[in-house]
Amino acid sequence: MNLKDLNNDWINEFSEPLMIAGPCSAESEAQMLETAKRIKETNAQVPIFRAGIWKPRTKPNGFEGVGVIGLNWLKKVKEEYGFKTATEVANAHHVFAALEADVDILWIGARSTVNPFTVQEIAMALRGTDKPVFVKNPVNPDLALWIGALERLLGQDIKKLGVIHRGFSTYQKTKYRNNPNWQIALDFKSQFPNIPMLIDPSHICGNRTGLADITQEALNVGYQGAIIETHCNPDEAWSDAAQQITPEVLAELIGNLKIRNAGLAGFDEEMGRHRTLISDIDFQLIELLSQRMKISGKIGKLKKENDIAIFQPERWKVITEYAVQKAKETGMSQEFIEKVFKAIHEESIEVQNSIMIDR
Repeated sequence: MNLKDLNNDWINEFSEPLMIAGPCSAESEAQMLETAKRIKETNAQVPIFRAGIWKPRTKPNGFEGVGVIGLNWLKKVKEEYGFKTATEVANAHHVFAALEADVDILWIGARSTVNPFTVQEIAMALRGTDKPVFVKNPVNPDLALWIGALERLLGQDIKKLGVIHRGFSTYQKTKYRNNPNWQIALDFKSQFPNIPMLIDPSHICGNRTGLADITQEALNVGYQGAIIETHCNPDEAWSDAAQQITPEVLAELIGNLKIRNAGLAGFDEEMGRHRTLISDIDFQLIELLSQRMKISGKIGKLKKENDIAIFQPERWKVITEYAVQKAKETGMSQEFIEKVFKAIHEESIEVQNSIMIDR
């Protein structure tokens, strides 16, 4: 059997979109129960309660989760409020403890997905489980690693598989904590339309701004749901406080989502996918242009310090010749590319002029 043969009808037991919510980290029994209680009281369609029991951190000496005691709190959430439960596992020890505590759904985090040895260890510990297992995309934009992690799980006879798109780390920091890079996620979805895909707007945004937009965008292109970090007192959270929301805000977010009519999924979903990719590319273009103008500013300072004229004809000649060459190579309109580079050059001159006269 391969990934394309999987029949993931298991997700149909949940209403669509599938919403998973709960705190980034389990902190105390009271925190867990209050968060679950308030989610329940909002009547939001959230069948699965999540909490991080073990938290991999970038640097040592930070809060790395409460450990196995938190699994007892997840049990109480299930018993008292009827949620199914979910948590992240990062090694065989985590797997055995989570299975013993009867956690309903497990996921492999982005830091683990990037390491085939770690994924293999987790897969072997999970061998034959009937519980759904989600795999987050690796921190770096590598589609093969993502697919490989799922293949390792399938190799251990784990058949209830899903993926979570949580964005990708970049050296250049942008408005996102993790750049969505929709192209990679949608390439995965195109190859494996049978595997459920959830969005993780909390880790993409890194703050509360934009959670609704990212979630809606994902639903527009056919994702099956979302996993959203929700805390009874987000500002006091022990980890990732900036990206967590209250149960009441979660309910409002879910209530405002526009759910696609399945009968319109053909044309509208494909159109939405193309528009999402264009938006992603546009965002990257703006970020790159911003970086280019910052470099132009540094060049302007050097020219000012050395009394060098802003406009350098020979340099402009090199730029235009390069633009013409690339237009031919890519099959694009030479006239269009020249217009684009002329506009960029004019803005660069404006940036350097501002520095020359201290505007």
